[in-house]
Amino acid sequence: MFTAIPKKDTKEENYQLILEYLPHTLSKNDHIISNLANMSALLNYFINGINWVGFYLEEDKELYLGPFQGNVACSKITIGQGVCGTSYQNNETVVVEDVNAFPGHIACDAASQSEIVIPFKTDTLSGVLDIDSPLINHFDAVDQAYLEKAVEILKTFLK
Repeated sequence: MFTAIPKKDTKEENYQLILEYLPHTLSKNDHIISNLANMSALLNYFINGINWVGFYLEEDKELYLGPFQGNVACSKITIGQGVCGTSYQNNETVVVEDVNAFPGHIACDAASQSEIVIPFKTDTLSGVLDIDSPLINHFDAVDQAYLEKAVEILKTFLK
């Protein structure tokens, strides 16, 4: 469905399309995993310059690999470790310009050079949205603002 929608010229315009189409991609009647899978596919299509996008979900004080688009990934991350574990533990978005300079970075894909992680917590599900890029310093305040809005939309479908 979304591959027929042409991408726009700017990052902001593509993020606006994400925010426009995300509520129509998600459904309160669908399984949580289905919603996460469709959201990761939508993000993967509209965000340029990325090599991995997906979710890690909290269970028993660990983050477990959820739906994603990209190469094989780490299946479990301890809360407080790596970019995902740090973001989740501190309940704040983490933008990493160069993953090789991040203390304790967990290299699931050696091609990844920068990363953004947005945590979310609801009554039914908690975890992080993780997006990697093979480009150093790929993510900025624009990415953070729009991805945090996207996660807020997601949370309304997880209640």
